[in-house]
Amino acid sequence: MKPVRRIVCVDDENGKSKAIHDGPSPDVRADPARPGFSSTRIWVTDRTPARIKGVRESVHLPHTVGPPSGGSVCRIVTFPPDGSFRGGAGEVRAFFQAMGSPGASTYDARSPHPYMQKTRALDFCLVLEGEITLLLDTAEVHLKAGDSVVQRGANHAWSNRSDRPCTVAISSHDATQ
Repeated sequence: MKPVRRIVCVDDENGKSKAIHDGPSPDVRADPARPGFSSTRIWVTDRTPARIKGVRESVHLPHTVGPPSGGSVCRIVTFPPDGSFRGGAGEVRAFFQAMGSPGASTYDARSPHPYMQKTRALDFCLVLEGEITLLLDTAEVHLKAGDSVVQRGANHAWSNRSDRPCTVAISSHDATQ
């Protein structure tokens, strides 16, 4: 898996901008039931507006699928082809548990995809590479590199029906109903 390069910039004590981190993001999660899956957290905030002074690192905050209460999370997710899935309901439960969000899973036997999920978040999603299908309760939307999605707390799953990985940038922000 190709690491996600993360550059973190701040102003120094003299007001001059500088990079304080340039390298692979330190928080990468995998899913044993989906070889090739990765979720790389780039940055997390625990409140809005976010602090920009004096903050050195943020990925120490608890790992969850959605953003922290009052905050946001930016991640890069690589979805392998659906054909790589090796498991069932138990593996899906284990994934959401490992991601710190067991309540986000909405999967049941009638669901169109085992990774159906719902969080209280406003997500801005951009397909960076590959193709993927956004599954909703009433529709399927095929997406390719350059396409974007504004996902407003809807029940959904990402289904990669191609034979190549798909990479999506997702910026999630805490929201209310």
